[in-house]
Amino acid sequence: MFKIKTLNKISPYGLDNFDQKYYTYGDDIENPDAVMVRSASMHEYEMPASLKAIARAGAGVNNIPVDKCSEAGIVVFNTPGANANAVKEMVVTGLLISSRKVIPAIDWARTLKGNGAEVGKLVEKGKGAFTGPEIHGKTLGVVGLGAIGILVANAAKALGMEVYGYDPYLSVEAAWNLSSSINHAKSLKEIYNNCDYITIHVPLNSETRGMINDESIGSMKQGVRILNFSRAELVVDGDIIKALETGKVSVYVTDFPTDEVLCTEGVIAIPHLGASTPESEDNCAVMAARELINFLETGNIINSVNLPDVDMPKTTDSRICVIHKNIPNMLTQISGLVAQNNINIENMINKSKKDYAYTVLDVTTEVSCELTEKITGIEGVIRVWVIK
Repeated sequence: MFKIKTLNKISPYGLDNFDQKYYTYGDDIENPDAVMVRSASMHEYEMPASLKAIARAGAGVNNIPVDKCSEAGIVVFNTPGANANAVKEMVVTGLLISSRKVIPAIDWARTLKGNGAEVGKLVEKGKGAFTGPEIHGKTLGVVGLGAIGILVANAAKALGMEVYGYDPYLSVEAAWNLSSSINHAKSLKEIYNNCDYITIHVPLNSETRGMINDESIGSMKQGVRILNFSRAELVVDGDIIKALETGKVSVYVTDFPTDEVLCTEGVIAIPHLGASTPESEDNCAVMAARELINFLETGNIINSVNLPDVDMPKTTDSRICVIHKNIPNMLTQISGLVAQNNINIENMINKSKKDYAYTVLDVTTEVSCELTEKITGIEGVIRVWVIK
């Protein structure tokens, strides 16, 4: 029986994927095999020795201590693309409200309450203060062409915008989903120099933190509109505020309000609604559950942020799974110990991701505890288990 601990309320559409003959789940589970989490912080969570995997029902994993998990041989999954449509719709909303002054216009219209039959005349007299440009025919730069960025680029093109996309790590699979009419920008400078609107869809890391700053804004068009539906820390608050004051930036739309930008003229602060739809929560929960089921039952890994993707059909009754450091001679040592125990390896795969690697061996003989202990004893091996 596999035990799944839930740290947030998880959509029943996701939990229903767990066959109750083989799985038990809930927020009171002790010594779980896996954890499902949405927004709860796990940085202070005490990882039990039984824990093999964590599935985040969402794309970002800032609430999970990924490095600590890697060191303990815990696979961390996310659900890329499951909430992409929900975020795309919010970005399109952001494009429109950054142009048409809809929010201040609605706020102003509320002040007309009590004027009776005069409301219509007052509306016609005052509406000129809220005019704004159409997005049709304008140029949009999409920085990051992952699941969300591609949907945004395609949607903006369908709305009549000229779209430039930039992503030096664009995958072949992603490229197939990108409209052929999207302009391929060869550099961020090309995006900054040419676009009336810029929307950011990149992960937060040491390279992207603070990427929207004095220097990058300085190379943008006068009056550019910037949208941030990725992470607050991608933008330097003080620099964007200065640019709004000078008019270099017309509007900054962010789904990640900070105390510094709140109530600043030109800032449209949305309270992190990008993925806040019931459909998105259902999709993320279903994907997270299926990732855990696949991993726990077969050892295969898909959509891990700290271990390589491995997908090998199970061809024997016993499968040895080994998480280890990505260092020389590991595969030789592991396979050598198996051979010394007169066990035949029918199929094997080994893949790495940065400092860590994952080896899976399908063997024709039952694996003893003695052998798993020997493999565990190899310097650099972090975790070993057998799936029958």
